[in-house]
Amino acid sequence: MSPMVTSAQRTYLEVTEAAGRDFVQRGLQGPVVMLNLLKYRQVADYSAHPELAPSTPVSGEAAYGVYMEHTLPLLQKSGGSILFWGRGAPFLIGPTEEAWDAMLLVKQASVESFLAFASDPAYLAGVGHRIAALEDSRLLPLTEEAVPGMVPALDPGGA
Repeated sequence: MSPMVTSAQRTYLEVTEAAGRDFVQRGLQGPVVMLNLLKYRQVADYSAHPELAPSTPVSGEAAYGVYMEHTLPLLQKSGGSILFWGRGAPFLIGPTEEAWDAMLLVKQASVESFLAFASDPAYLAGVGHRIAALEDSRLLPLTEEAVPGMVPALDPGGA
């Protein structure tokens, strides 16, 4: 019998079928921003994608850099853009045992454009670099909303 995996030990590198279905069924309208939290491996693990492995071992961060070099032109072609890329640290408010190496905000025009990008064979050809690079990750779809309590700016050309 295999040992039980607790939520503290579980890692998330790829979308599950259920999570993908729920994402589509939410019926989000308009632009979608994806919050990516990234935890790099010390050494990239290309065992699931040996065809992409470099000739000598590289860090997870370096492998993620290769993934981004592959992905960025495809993201831009799909109409997507990177809004923010930042280095992570331990939380100011949050669990002390949880820390992320990097954070990324990626904007797509719609759920449909995100799905088209994520299922593009050219993109999928390099996604193994992401899997090799990361020890753990989170991907949270976000939509823009008005800030509670703020009055929308008046149209200077309007009434």
